[in-house]
Amino acid sequence: MTKWQVSMAECCRTAAKVAVCAGALAAGQASAGGLLAYEVGTADVGLASAGYGARAQDASTVLTNPAGMTRLEGTQFLAAGQLLWGNTKFSAGSGTDFRGLGSDNGGYAVGSNGWFPGGGGFLSYSVSPDLKLGFAATGNFGAPLSYDNDWVGRYYVQDTTLLGISLLPSIAYKVNNQLSLGASVNAMYGIYSTQVAINNVAPGFGDGRLKIDDNTWGWGLNLGLLYEIDPGTRLGLTWNSQIDLDFKSSAKFSNLAPVLNTVLRNRGTLDADIKVGINVPQQAMASIFTQVNDRWALLGSVGWQQWSKFGQVQLGIEDTTNPVSVTQNLKFKDTWHVALGAQHRISEPWLLNFGVAYDSAMQSGDVSPLLPVNSAWRFGVGGEQQLSKSASWGIAGEYLYGGTLDTKLHSAVPAGAGGRGDVVGSYDNTGVIYVAAYYNWKF
Repeated sequence: MTKWQVSMAECCRTAAKVAVCAGALAAGQASAGGLLAYEVGTADVGLASAGYGARAQDASTVLTNPAGMTRLEGTQFLAAGQLLWGNTKFSAGSGTDFRGLGSDNGGYAVGSNGWFPGGGGFLSYSVSPDLKLGFAATGNFGAPLSYDNDWVGRYYVQDTTLLGISLLPSIAYKVNNQLSLGASVNAMYGIYSTQVAINNVAPGFGDGRLKIDDNTWGWGLNLGLLYEIDPGTRLGLTWNSQIDLDFKSSAKFSNLAPVLNTVLRNRGTLDADIKVGINVPQQAMASIFTQVNDRWALLGSVGWQQWSKFGQVQLGIEDTTNPVSVTQNLKFKDTWHVALGAQHRISEPWLLNFGVAYDSAMQSGDVSPLLPVNSAWRFGVGGEQQLSKSASWGIAGEYLYGGTLDTKLHSAVPAGAGGRGDVVGSYDNTGVIYVAAYYNWKF
């Protein structure tokens, strides 16, 4: 083996290690507020995801469309990071059972006081001009929520974390001068934890707690096609399969009043196993990139996500005087996505990105405090500088506007009598600000 081959092998091993660490950091802390995010710290943030599966300009294509690796020369590695702040704050309104629940609005629900990081690592390696191998590690699924201990909706949800770390070994092959095909195995490590307050009713005991947590692996397949209509125009088609995350945990109760503890034990609930089947939805997307002239390029995307198969459940006890079940299914609907964007070559080293996107609602009418997200607009802008033939870097920002989300939770039993109580209010002017930076190396 030559010195060059030894050096390249070492570079690839190092890049892969960095990618794993970056992906673990991204998903281990938080994902974006939309549960399945397009934002992982790359140039797609500045484009608001326009041209997501057709851009194929750097190693992040391993995630967005593995077939795009055939457009990359040599070995490339992209490290991406982002910082987010989410304005997801509940305001209790008229109709809330303030006498039984208090008046705490819960604070910023998503992240740590609204703040959380993200990012990922992406590697593309050329076996030959027509055959490419790739690897990515990132986290673009899930969201952490943490409400104040005494917030009015604590009997519905207190804290919850649902995250997925994706490891994506990938391959791409250039069939001819126009057609490239690619595929990735999505090995997703799922992390799930949720906690809810239990209404003890009995004076002097305060609230009890119910918590479940589990980690598991899920497996999926990503397929991509890239077709170059002409040297300046290409079409990308991608399909990502559903990933099943089958969480299972024993119920962990704490600080229960003696009477409630006895009732739950007699009914076999106290130490029961709770199954929570989460399905990361399958999705399909068509994207286009066209170079209009030396200065301008236009990008667009249309996508679909099958959220009706999501399978999220809400934990808790509806009536502690007659505890029947500790879980309740929530219903969601499929969503559509559309994005338009452009790239403008300001000068030889500088490229400007900008875009706008819209995602339809995944919840009908009122939203659950377990998932305070719904339809959203995205507005992005970013800039990228080519430092040399072997290196480039970029920054990007995006604002996701989710509007005002209403919540109306009605309990058959008042909080003062052992129920969850009525919680009525809204998350006003919800939004997420993304600030991203990335660096791409060519070896």
